[in-house]
Amino acid sequence: MRAAGGRAQVFPVNDMPGTEPAAADRVQPAMGCAQLFWMFSHITMLGFGGVLPWMYRVLVDKRQVLSAQEFRELFALGQVLPGPSICNMAVMVGYRHAGVAGGASALAGMMLGPMVLVILLGLGYESHGRSPVLASVLAGMSAAACGLIVVMALRMAAGLPRRWRSGMVALLALLGIAVMHLPLWLVLAALAPLGMLLLRGEQPVAGNAR
Repeated sequence: MRAAGGRAQVFPVNDMPGTEPAAADRVQPAMGCAQLFWMFSHITMLGFGGVLPWMYRVLVDKRQVLSAQEFRELFALGQVLPGPSICNMAVMVGYRHAGVAGGASALAGMMLGPMVLVILLGLGYESHGRSPVLASVLAGMSAAACGLIVVMALRMAAGLPRRWRSGMVALLALLGIAVMHLPLWLVLAALAPLGMLLLRGEQPVAGNAR
């Protein structure tokens, strides 16, 4: 995780030889707990209604803390683990840079600002929740959040290699959740072993990180 001289060697989650050499050789300055806290506080306050697109924009596009491939892999791992996937990702990124304290700082940054804001909004909603203006604002925000999630999904899918096996697993997941309305844990339990069986031995295509 961390190398001598106060710098962190950030390795991709999938460290198979020959995959994403640019990301594997990238050396990022190690961030301290305060930097991690403020970075994730910034992300979560920007992402009102949908944090994931802003997390991608900051971590991959602006700060280059993660490559696109690393982001996809950490997001997939965060989806499988218990709890919100974005919080799981924050903990993993924080741990890479500052160990357990870094993971706790990143998680605190993700949670503290929204917690205070939601409490204040909840107090306001109690007194003004039936206002037609507020209802219109919330409806517009919901539509914008859905649009951000769709764009985020398309950006992440654009960097994936075009394999029929991957497409089949994704299609089955879509059918299970959107059409059959199965619980997420059941879809993951069924498709994770199937995906590993179908995609075993295949390596990611190099150069599709960004």
